[in-house]
Amino acid sequence: MTSAQPSEGLLLTDHLRHWAAERPQQRAFTYVDFPAADSPGLHRTLGWRGLDQQARAVAARLAEAAGPGDRAALLLPQGLDYAAAFLGCLYAGVIAVPLFGPQLPGHQGRLAGVLDDCEPACLLTDTATAPDVQVFTAGHGLPALPVIAVDAPAGTPPVPAPVMPRPDPQDIAYLQYTSGSTRSPAGVMISHANVVANAQQALDAFGARTTASTTVGWLPLFHDMGLVLSVAAPVVGGFPSVLMDPVAFLADPLRWLRLLGSYPGTISAAPNFAYDYCTSRAAADDDADAIDELRLDRVKVLINGSEPVRPATVDRFHETFGRAGLAREAHCPSYGLAEATVFVTNDAYTAAPLTVSCDAGALTAGRVTPCHPADPTAVRLSTCGEPAGQELRIADRATGRSLPAGEVGEIQVRGPNIGLGYWKRAGLSAEVFNVRAPGAPDEETGWLRTGDLGALHEGRLIVTGRLKDLIIVDGRNHYPQDVEETVQSAVGILRRDRLAAFCVPRADGSGEDDLVVVAELRRGFEGAADDPAARADTERAARAAVSARHGLRLSRLLLVAPGTVPRTSSGKVSRAASRQRFIEGDFEPTDHR
Repeated sequence: MTSAQPSEGLLLTDHLRHWAAERPQQRAFTYVDFPAADSPGLHRTLGWRGLDQQARAVAARLAEAAGPGDRAALLLPQGLDYAAAFLGCLYAGVIAVPLFGPQLPGHQGRLAGVLDDCEPACLLTDTATAPDVQVFTAGHGLPALPVIAVDAPAGTPPVPAPVMPRPDPQDIAYLQYTSGSTRSPAGVMISHANVVANAQQALDAFGARTTASTTVGWLPLFHDMGLVLSVAAPVVGGFPSVLMDPVAFLADPLRWLRLLGSYPGTISAAPNFAYDYCTSRAAADDDADAIDELRLDRVKVLINGSEPVRPATVDRFHETFGRAGLAREAHCPSYGLAEATVFVTNDAYTAAPLTVSCDAGALTAGRVTPCHPADPTAVRLSTCGEPAGQELRIADRATGRSLPAGEVGEIQVRGPNIGLGYWKRAGLSAEVFNVRAPGAPDEETGWLRTGDLGALHEGRLIVTGRLKDLIIVDGRNHYPQDVEETVQSAVGILRRDRLAAFCVPRADGSGEDDLVVVAELRRGFEGAADDPAARADTERAARAAVSARHGLRLSRLLLVAPGTVPRTSSGKVSRAASRQRFIEGDFEPTDHR
C-alpha cells in the first residue's frame, strides 16, 4: 500500500488501518461542540492513528462481552466516540446496531422496539449516558446486558488488543434500522462489502479527493446518510470528517454554514426541510452581515436527499446564500434509501440542478410529460440525477416489467451496495430483495424493490413519491408532498414541511376515502386553532387551493401546535403515524386547542 487510496475490495477497517499507517498525524475526525449559544465552537480532533487506536481499544473491550456475529447496540451521543465505537465493532466482527441514547425525546418506544428486535449482546455508550441507559432498559423490561462505556476514564489501563478473525466481506457489518416513516422500523443487513462499495460510489459521484475534500455533517450517525457520508466515505477516501450535533444545527443553522466555509472542498448533506429551515431562520434573524461573512465559495457539494426535493426550496436557498459565494451547481438533489446502504442517484456537482415542469393531469395518470413552465397547472419536479455505480429501472407496479422513459412506476435498483435483506424478516426480505424481472433469465436477479415511485427523464431519475403514501382518487394518483406544498403555500401561518396529507375511510361506510391534512402552526400563531373565524378562513383557503390545483376535496385541515406532527428519528414527517393518530383521535384532546 502507498499513501494513495488503497485498492478496492477491502474492508472498511483495512482502509482505516492503511490511513493510520500512511497518514498517522493527519486530521481524520473532528467534533465541534457548542457549549453555549454564543460559542464559536470547541474543536476536538483525532488523527488517523488515534482513531484507529481508539477503534481497536473498543474492539478489545467488545471481545470480553460479544463474539463475531453478535450484535452491539450503539447508544451514544453524536461525536468521536460514536465513530470509534462503530469502527471498533467492525474490527471485532461484531454486528453494529447504530442507535441513539434514551435522551432523544419522543423516540423511546422506537428505541425499546429496536433493542428487542436486534437482541444485542451488549450496549455501547459513554460514561455520561451509561446511567440513563441502565434506567431505560430496566424501565422497558429489556434484558440486563453488559453496558460498555467506550470512553474509559483517564488512567484506566489499556486493554491489549486480541487477535480477531478477519470478517468475510459478505458478513453483516451492521444493521441499519429504517426510519419508520411508512412502517415499523426494520433492520437492513448491510455487509462489509456493501458499505465500502457505497462509500466508493459516493466518492466517485461527488469527486471527493484525499487531499482536497472534507465532509461536514450534522446528520445523526445512526442515520444511513450520516453514517456513510461522515464515517464510511472519509475512511475509504482518507479525507477529514467534521461532525456537529443535530441539536446544535437546529439551535443555529449558521453554525453548519460557517463550518462549510471553514475547509476547502466541503461536502455535506441534509434533507430538504433543513435547507428551508436555514432560509427561514436567516429571514427571521434579518442579519445580512452574518450571511455576508460566510465563505460558501469553498463548498463543493450540498446533497439534498432523504425526502422529496422541492425546487422552490433550492431556489430560496440560493436566493438567500448565493451572495456568500455558494455556486448553484453545488446543490445536488439525490435519491437513496437504507436498503441500498444509502446512495443511489445524484445530480452532477458540475451543473446547476435540473427541474422539469410537468403537466399535472398527466402526472396523476402516471406519466411525466414536460410542459411550458408558465402553464398554470405545471408541477415543477427536481431530477435526482443518474445512478451512482449501480443499475436502476422503473417497473410497472402490476406486472413488474420495465417501463419506458416518462412512465411512472416503482423504482428498482441493483448493485454491490444493495443490502442482504431485513434482520429476522425472511418473508419481507423475499418480497423486497433479490427480485427477478419478469421474463428475465434466472441469473438476472438481484433487483431491490424500493417502494418509491418515479420515472426516467433524459436518463435522470425523477422521484414522485412513496408507493404506500400514494393518494388514489377516482383512479388517479396524487402525491401527498404535492398536496402539502399546495396547502403550505396557500396558508401563511403554517410551518413549512411540518404537515402530513393522507386519506382515511369516510365515516358513512360508503367505502370512499376523505382527504385530511394535519398541519403545525407557526410559533406565535397557535391561537388560530382556537379562533373559529381564523380557523374557517384558513380551511377555506386550503380547500380552494387544493381543489384548484389537484381537483381534490380537502375534507379536513387539522391545525395543531408546533412539534405535534409525528416525525421519525431522522426528522422526516411520518404520514403513517399521523394517519394513525388522527384515526384514533389522539390529536384532538391535547393539540387542537
